[in-house]
Amino acid sequence: MQQQSRTISTNQTGIHQNLHKVVTRQLATASQKPLSAHTQQAFQDATSWLGDWQGDLILDSCCGVGESTVNIAQAHPNARVIGIDKSALRTDKHQAYASTLQNYLVLRADLSDFLRLLVLSDKKLTKHYLLYPNPYPKSAHLQRRWYASSALRDMLKLGGILEVRSNWQLYIQEFSAALAIANVSNQIGVFESDKAITPFERKYWQSGQSSWQLLANL
Repeated sequence: MQQQSRTISTNQTGIHQNLHKVVTRQLATASQKPLSAHTQQAFQDATSWLGDWQGDLILDSCCGVGESTVNIAQAHPNARVIGIDKSALRTDKHQAYASTLQNYLVLRADLSDFLRLLVLSDKKLTKHYLLYPNPYPKSAHLQRRWYASSALRDMLKLGGILEVRSNWQLYIQEFSAALAIANVSNQIGVFESDKAITPFERKYWQSGQSSWQLLANL
């Protein structure tokens, strides 16, 4: 029997009181964190794989085992798709989901570092998926959420259509508010589909939880 997924437990009752202050600071300050060696290697691997590719480039951030990356590659056969996850334990499991498609790549890398390297190399994205990232629901962990971290600045620079999904409505609402602080219009709402494209999405739906979606043209 499929194990039921627990609902989000948080000590927040609404949008974080420090969201505007934190996001404003992150947008104004470039990250000075040293780039990790394994991410620099992963970026080199991605660059070699892309070669002189000038077509559509899609990023599947926090891709986990890469099932979503395969589904995205199938839906966009004329694009190159890169899935990124920080966990070798998850990316090493990709063989169970692997496809014969030639237009995608799954890599282990630190997402913040990988985004910075994409910006430094003047890459632009056609679309950026961020599907069910760790929401860090504790109020004290606000800056661990992607929209309240230094990664937001690089996401904006990379452009493209951003699609975020979460089973925590407040995460989507805060992401929307963060983009509004950056003067980026966006739309949020319930997401429904006949097909789940990630293991987490499937688990949430089988547990009766809803998916919330944000769309923005960066």
